[in-house]
Amino acid sequence: MLIEGTILAGPSFEPIEGRVVVEDGEIRAVEEAEVHSENIVLPAFVNAHTHIGDSIAKEAGAGLSLDELVAPPDGLKHRLLRAASREETVGAMRRSLKLMGDTGTAACVEFREGGVEGVEYIREAAADLPIEPVVLGRETEAAMRESDGFGASGARDGDFDSLRTATREEGKLFGIHAGERDPHDVNPALDLDPDFLVHMVHPEPLHYERLADNEIPVVVCPRSNLVTGVGVPPVRELAERTTVALGTDNVMLNSPSMFREMEFTAKLADVSAREVLRMATRNGAEIAGLDCGLIEAGRPAKLLVLDGDSDNLAGAQDVVRAVVRRAGAADVKDVIY
Repeated sequence: MLIEGTILAGPSFEPIEGRVVVEDGEIRAVEEAEVHSENIVLPAFVNAHTHIGDSIAKEAGAGLSLDELVAPPDGLKHRLLRAASREETVGAMRRSLKLMGDTGTAACVEFREGGVEGVEYIREAAADLPIEPVVLGRETEAAMRESDGFGASGARDGDFDSLRTATREEGKLFGIHAGERDPHDVNPALDLDPDFLVHMVHPEPLHYERLADNEIPVVVCPRSNLVTGVGVPPVRELAERTTVALGTDNVMLNSPSMFREMEFTAKLADVSAREVLRMATRNGAEIAGLDCGLIEAGRPAKLLVLDGDSDNLAGAQDVVRAVVRRAGAADVKDVIY
């Protein structure tokens, strides 16, 4: 298979005219050549933080605080999940996963409520879909063992020491929410030596130092943080010290669109378009332990093709900036997994 157009190639996402050669699901070569195509070819996205179980309750809970919306065990989200049938929950999750896959997201890192049963739900929802959910079980050690790791709610919600130890012994991924509403749970979260933190809206100077010293990545979710009223993360300051990736968080609060997350982040934070695109692709892949997120020989062929001649993108003078700040689902021409 040959995919021609302007290719955002390699770790710098440098636009080159040419083609991507794909064989047996792998990128075999990236060739510079004169081609007659308006396509823009970029790596498929990795959504580094999702909660898609609440796809059953989009836009519920207007005006509620963060705790009232999502705090375990009795936040609105948790009550709605308990009240929904398996069929309803799995069906709604499948639609969100399909939407992500159809709009260029190759993988998501899902913090999956509901213990072992919750893990089973998302496996069922994702069956036969091209998107790859990296599932982090929650609540129990058994859920961790049935999934790809453990996704902790936050250090103020309980003692996660034994779960962290068990997850490490299994060689699996351990992520934890921290610094979402205030800075007080950041140091306890860092003490667990997590593989990554989520949110970090309120880091203090010591937290920056610890992030840098221990090379702990952070997943930011700016749209979600704005909706819940906790503020917005200091994206530039975090990116100066560690790897930063993007997530869309709860489907109840936001569409799982990486296009929207990129645009919002790019217009909010003092970081380059290339850095934002890296947050939406390679950085998320690295956190999740995936080999995608870059267009270069030897990588899996997980690619997104945009119509560079769409009414939205035609005439773009800076292709990377146009992809990050203005592209959307309507510009998607093809998704290759």
